[in-house]
Amino acid sequence: MVGDLKNGRTVHSLAKLLCLYNVTLRYVSPAALRMPDSVQDYVRSKGIQQDEYPSLVDALHDTDVLYVTRIQRERFDSQEEYEKVFGSYVITPQILTEAKEKMVVMHPLPRVNEISVEVDSDPRAAYFRQAEYGMYIRMALLALVLAKN
Repeated sequence: MVGDLKNGRTVHSLAKLLCLYNVTLRYVSPAALRMPDSVQDYVRSKGIQQDEYPSLVDALHDTDVLYVTRIQRERFDSQEEYEKVFGSYVITPQILTEAKEKMVVMHPLPRVNEISVEVDSDPRAAYFRQAEYGMYIRMALLALVLAKN
């Protein structure tokens, strides 16, 4: 998991959900945006290994799924604080040369600049499919909720 791990709802719920599986979680973020202790404590209580990395490249080599989140400007008190961390980790074709050939890159969207548009054509880029499949799930849930039986 890469990016704003402090404020990202998706990474908090995903980390907890992944506790149902035999996984290792790797967190890559600026120190000010690290995964909250409450989430890490929950994951630890489920016996899941967690590692924190300051460098994306260090975490990338053995990663099967790279889940990227944007740095959320609206969460900062000032533009200066935001600019200190904005662009800390950008997924580029060059960075992906360090990754597994079959790794998957996911993102909850919208993206700002954390994934270069050049990555969109990489077969490992799954974020547009991810958004499409999420739409179908929401449609099915709405149909179930609104169904008249």
